This record gives sequence, C-alpha cells and structure tokens, in this order.
Amino acid sequence: MKTTPSAIKLHKKSKSLELTFVDGNFELRAEYLRVYSPSAEVRGHGVGQETLQINKKFVGISNIELVGNYALKISFDDGHDSGLYTWAYLYELSHQQQNYWLDYLKRLENAGQSRDSGMIGIG
Repeated sequence: MKTTPSAIKLHKKSKSLELTFVDGNFELRAEYLRVYSPSAEVRGHGVGQETLQINKKFVGISNIELVGNYALKISFDDGHDSGLYTWAYLYELSHQQQNYWLDYLKRLENAGQSRDSGMIGIG
C-alpha cells in the first residue's frame, strides 16, 4: 500500500490538515496532530517516557514544510515545530484517528486533565 499522500491541504480557519491517500481523504485536526507529535518532546526517548500533552484544544497550524520526499514538518502556533511527520506516520494517524483520539481522551481523564485545562475565560 502506497502511504504517500497525493494531496495535502492546510485549512488554517478550521485548524486542520487534509490528506488524500489512495484509499481515502482524511482531515486531521491540529490538536490531534499536536498531541501525537513524533517529537522527542512528546514521545520521549523510549517506552514510558511519553509526555501527555494538555491544553492543546485551541492550537493551530502555522506552517507546513515538505522534508525531502518522505515527511512534513508541521509548525504549530504554540511554538512546537520539532516533529517530522513521515508519510507512513501520517497514514497511520489518518487511519487510526478514532482509536488514537479515544485513547488520548482516556489518558487525559486518567491523569485528571482535560483538553482545555486552565483555559479560563476563553469561549
């Protein structure tokens, strides 16, 4: 299965990235991409070293950059820009979006956090 997207569109207003693969079209919200960043800051350097991302409900994508023929560098408006999203990883995030999102929400709940913890007065 070819995992390279045939089209990539950044939707700044809806804070999402639209990817077209041979088997479908997928819209990934900035928040989802941010909390599943492949960076060491988020993933750590090994199993069990992951850092749960909180307060990312309102994050947006400020820029996307093609890296060679294998990845995107996504810059977020919270300053995070160190993760390289390979085509294979974007394909995985697209196809596992529902499962991964539910897992993230469960991890937040277990940690006593929420997507917008501490975001008082934003409505």
